[in-house]
Amino acid sequence: YFGTSILTGSDSFQEVLVKIERPTYKKPFLGGFRNVSTGIEFHNAGSQTIPKKRPEKGIPLLCKAIQAGVEKNKQQQTRNTTSTQMTKIGLYVSNMTDKLITPGKYFTADEYHKRRLEAVIVIQKYFRRWYSVNLVQNLKEQRRAKLAREAQEELQKKREKEEKLRREYEKKLNPKTKEDFELLYHDLELWVQEETGRINRTLSGAERKAALCALLEEETQLIACIGMHKQDANVENQQKSIMHLLVKCAQPRRWKAFDGKITEMDTQSTLRGKELLEIYRSINTKDIPKDERISVLLTLKCTVKEHECKLTQEIGALIDREIDLMSREVKECNLEGLRKRICTLFLQYTKSPEFNPEVAGLIKVPQDPLKLYKNIYFCHSCENYLLSTEFLIPANSRTIGRCRSCYQLDNEARKREAYLKYRLILENLRKSEVDYQDDSKIVFLVQLPDMQYLIEKIWNCQSALSACSNLYDLVMVRWDKQREWSPWNTILLTEEEADAHLKLCDPLKTYEGPFIYRIEQKHIRAKNYFAQIPAMSPFLHRSNNQANAN
Repeated sequence: YFGTSILTGSDSFQEVLVKIERPTYKKPFLGGFRNVSTGIEFHNAGSQTIPKKRPEKGIPLLCKAIQAGVEKNKQQQTRNTTSTQMTKIGLYVSNMTDKLITPGKYFTADEYHKRRLEAVIVIQKYFRRWYSVNLVQNLKEQRRAKLAREAQEELQKKREKEEKLRREYEKKLNPKTKEDFELLYHDLELWVQEETGRINRTLSGAERKAALCALLEEETQLIACIGMHKQDANVENQQKSIMHLLVKCAQPRRWKAFDGKITEMDTQSTLRGKELLEIYRSINTKDIPKDERISVLLTLKCTVKEHECKLTQEIGALIDREIDLMSREVKECNLEGLRKRICTLFLQYTKSPEFNPEVAGLIKVPQDPLKLYKNIYFCHSCENYLLSTEFLIPANSRTIGRCRSCYQLDNEARKREAYLKYRLILENLRKSEVDYQDDSKIVFLVQLPDMQYLIEKIWNCQSALSACSNLYDLVMVRWDKQREWSPWNTILLTEEEADAHLKLCDPLKTYEGPFIYRIEQKHIRAKNYFAQIPAMSPFLHRSNNQANAN
């Protein structure tokens, strides 16, 4: 739309709105004229009237041009015309460079397409050969890599097994920890049972009694030898625990900054701990010159004199006595008892929070006497009051029984069982459950006696698939990895079988029916046993609800 003014009178104009319709097609040229003086061309305006549409009859109509097309035959010639100069009268054209061209064999369109098809077949043949060679080479390379990987894994397993046997042999030869002595007593019991069985099978009467007496005497000697090793290990472990305590007192404060770097800061208490640690190491050093020993004792005396009490006075008196005896040229062997007393009293000095503030958070006995009334229980076997952590309480127990030391002593005297294998299975299971990060709780409620019952009574100490009975090679994993671990959602397998089992999406669709039935029966037995534990009731109800929902 655009507006224009039209003169309607002498002095009056009228505004008129003009509507312009833009055609969708190019208007035909209808002629025009050109101004001779200016050279401007003027074209005649085309009609702006929209042609009238025919009324629709409701049926499709086709024009004659569509129904019957007109065909025409017309010859065409290329625009580029050429000519040939021939020899004629008065003109000679040399024919030395002319070529004689003979027409080749004419072939039809079918023959052309046939030749192209044959060429395509040849190309496909060579491509398929190339592809097959590459595929075979890749398969060979994968097979070679797989065999090399399997050989490496087999070699690694063999090395780990040899290293494990070497470590077990080293532990039995030089036992240090409770687990080492537990394995020693277990092997001793196995040897005694084997010898007793052999004597009962081969001997009878007085010879049998004499052999059993000799076996008992030998067993007594072995127990005494193990006891001597145990005393030496206790002394060594006690010294290690003392050094570990003093080292922890001397460690600086540490925290992680926003950029991930570790920042360390020494405080007055940690510096005091470092000073006491260095002094303790110096007074425990043997075979040092006399002058250095006197210097260390004087340093110790100056350190403890900062606090006046009965303990520091006694340490100072012992230091003066040792210096006096050293000045009298007393032998080193005669001073060992005095030096042990000085070390013991100085250790007592370092374990006092008033002299070593950093040790207050590390000692087991709390400084506040009111805290002794909390989590303290009485052991009816050794008649000692101990912390709750010193009692091995099964999940289905309703009373406080014997402490760990009494259980260990009874095991060494009677059954001599090795609980290390059950402890390793339980530790590996807890580590794997922590990696799931799904807030599993049941695995931390299960204790060592419960794990022993689960393995021995329900799973018969063997793998559910291969029946492998070496407990050091077995692990416990989830039966259905989508649900948290529980005694009724578990399976006992070897490490290789466990890795393959955890890759399954749905074990019910993979294993056969009889195997699934056996596993479900074991889960029912485990559920009936752990249903007696009050702490397991909420988890049992939740498991039943999930099963009903599924």
